[in-house]
Amino acid sequence: MTGQSPREGTDGVVGASSGPARGESGGAHGGRHLRRTRGRRGLKLTAIVLASVLVAAVAFVAVVVLRLQSNVLTLPLNLGQTQESSLPVDSSTDPLQLLVLGTDTRTGNDGRFFGGEDLSSGQGNSDVMMLVTLSADRENVTVVSFPRDLLVPLPRCVDPMTGDVSRAVELGQLNGALKEGGPGCTVAAINDLTGLSIDHFMMADFNAVKELSSTLGGVEVCVEEAVDDEYSGLTLPAGTSEVEGEQALAFLRTRYSFGDGGDAGRIAAQQSFLASMARKVRAEGTLTNLPRLYSIADVVTRNLTVNEELSRPSELLKIADRLKDVDLGNIAFVTVPTRPWVEDPNRLVLDEAPAERLFEALRQDRGLSEPTPSPTSGTDSASAAPSSTSSTGSAAPTGSAQAPSIDPSVIQVLVLNATDDADRGREVQELLIEAGYTGAVPLQAQPQEETQILFGTGFDDAAALLAERFGVPASQVLYSPTANGLELVVGTDLATGTSVDQPPLESVLDGQTAEQETCQATSGF
Repeated sequence: MTGQSPREGTDGVVGASSGPARGESGGAHGGRHLRRTRGRRGLKLTAIVLASVLVAAVAFVAVVVLRLQSNVLTLPLNLGQTQESSLPVDSSTDPLQLLVLGTDTRTGNDGRFFGGEDLSSGQGNSDVMMLVTLSADRENVTVVSFPRDLLVPLPRCVDPMTGDVSRAVELGQLNGALKEGGPGCTVAAINDLTGLSIDHFMMADFNAVKELSSTLGGVEVCVEEAVDDEYSGLTLPAGTSEVEGEQALAFLRTRYSFGDGGDAGRIAAQQSFLASMARKVRAEGTLTNLPRLYSIADVVTRNLTVNEELSRPSELLKIADRLKDVDLGNIAFVTVPTRPWVEDPNRLVLDEAPAERLFEALRQDRGLSEPTPSPTSGTDSASAAPSSTSSTGSAAPTGSAQAPSIDPSVIQVLVLNATDDADRGREVQELLIEAGYTGAVPLQAQPQEETQILFGTGFDDAAALLAERFGVPASQVLYSPTANGLELVVGTDLATGTSVDQPPLESVLDGQTAEQETCQATSGF
């Protein structure tokens, strides 16, 4: 046996050899050789197992990706005629805007509270409109709600599914854009309204809310008094409860149970629900738990319509990665500032001054708690443009497309001091003279809070320049047929300093952060 080569005996026999023959050189060499052979076979086996696991993992990921991608319906991102040329966005590093829409079609509804399935109106109207902005530094998330009853200019849209063409309208209800061309028409309308270029949209139906809330194991909500709403089917005791499925949907859709029974109370409830959901997802580590994230993605994608780029699961994962470390106090839910429309108080229009400040902050990728830049540090040309209508609704004369060079020395400026400081008019006159407005003349006026610039025919460009110098918002730059040149009405917001005082943006917006736990006031309807 000792003279036998490893080839001549079985591995078991050679490996079992013992006694004096193992001390011979041949036996010792054979023994070492055998141990190496076993090591290689072990490594081969390990490599095969690892390769198999890797192949299985790749196959699993491929199946997951294909399944998630096959779940999603896609439609064009933007049906506007001027926005599609925007540069591609890097979802990992760039500021990112995502429009979330909830459609009021009855798809997925069992008919108990909201009527049966109704597909006759195509996409229907958008029941929920929220613009989610993720900052480039991954520190801020701003969620802006747009009321259903908001009147805005609506663009011409071609419905990608039917080919039908809607006409552009000067003032139409924002939630109606969805049925004119799908989510891409709503994207175009909000782009035009805000000056942004939205990167993605998600449109969900009733099923998305029901299934997602159930997948999360319920979402905690709070009401100040017991609710029993026959219209939505919402039934809750006073205090804190967890809702899921039909009750989660009813909580989000009711417009009679909260606040004044209108859209403002409903939006506040939606924001509170999402803030609670964000707290739960963060507390449970959902965004870093891939199996958990997949189960949620599976539920969501089965009930979504998105733009083509967002249909890739990798995009969803990039967004999840950006959200996972944002401080809950920096996730702000706000409502776009509005006021009742003068012709119908049941409809809303933008409250232009605070709305423009909000849109400017989003365009400049600033958090809502960050200070507004001084006018001297550069002003967005769009925000400095004068309003096209006066306070009485008269159309302002149309200015040139590009503002000409303006010689301030030839422009008469009437400084109307509307502050309690009798010397303030003279102080502002001196500021104007230093800037070259040698024709500035001070007069006393009735006190008022907001500074305004009134301009006469042909002075719209000069008014925009003066507004930029003093930080006067565009909504307070008005055409006046009685103005001879420019009139600067110095309000209490310009009682000191060289620019209009603006309170922190977050203080003039209605909303909450994700870390705040809020309780809904019931309407009594």
